[in-house]
Amino acid sequence: MTDKTSGFRTAVVPAAGLGTRFLPATKTVPKELLPVVDTPGIELVAAEAAESGADRLVIVTSPGKDGVVAHFVEDLVLESTLAERGKFALLEKVRKAPGLLDVTSVVQEEPLGLGHAVAQAESVLDADEEAIAVLLPDDLVLPCGVLDAMSRVRAELGGSVLCAIDVPKEQVSAYGVFDVEAVEGADADVLRVRGMVEKPALADAPSTLAAAGRYLLDRAVFDALRRITPGAGGELQLTDAIALLIAEGHPVHVVVHRGSRHDLGNPGGYLRAAVDFALEREEYGPQLREWLEFRLSENWDPTAPAR
Repeated sequence: MTDKTSGFRTAVVPAAGLGTRFLPATKTVPKELLPVVDTPGIELVAAEAAESGADRLVIVTSPGKDGVVAHFVEDLVLESTLAERGKFALLEKVRKAPGLLDVTSVVQEEPLGLGHAVAQAESVLDADEEAIAVLLPDDLVLPCGVLDAMSRVRAELGGSVLCAIDVPKEQVSAYGVFDVEAVEGADADVLRVRGMVEKPALADAPSTLAAAGRYLLDRAVFDALRRITPGAGGELQLTDAIALLIAEGHPVHVVVHRGSRHDLGNPGGYLRAAVDFALEREEYGPQLREWLEFRLSENWDPTAPAR
């Protein structure tokens, strides 16, 4: 039966992209394995799913992109070497990913859009699973816990629940933006979705609430994905399937997340995430903070000896 705490057992992570914005690094290293300090982004996302009640991770990969899944496989030789050398702190880190949850992979043979990628996961679901979580690995939503809030909303209101962040007006054209209305008797951060506009001009944006890469989707989404037609670029869009569900009366809500979000999908966002994570780490934070303050001060001299 579906987990009574989270409302879902399976978390789907689409990881079939080429990572073109990170070339040439991603010629050989999948973008999802680039480290945020010392932990790959996909491990951070997997940990978030596990903390929210998932017991299985379905990674959607592309042909030849096996390294992402391999990260979650035990490396007994490496573990033995670390243990023999007394490097137990590193051993604990290496063992974390394989111990998070069961990992399954499915292959998206062609890059036909996010909706098409999510659709590949249907084949590995159990018959009694009523909902799935979808986590986009480019998005780090902090602090963790938004999936728990989304599960509570689904338990109360049914249907599908999405995560939204409130973005500055000048940034709305970079996002999918929600058209929402209040829900009587609900928390102010729980809103009913009437529609969604992809990357609107500011004048056309129905709100400043943007999609944040976390979805808790009723299983009905797979039927909707089979019935939509390809959009721009010949791709099947997840937002089109959600729009179809809304048009047919399927309840869709958003939970507005009031924490932070890092976009690992581009180098600028990736660098900000790395700095943010490092500043929170005891072993890196104090020295990094000191150096950043000096680097950004008027006393910075690029010709001076390194500190």
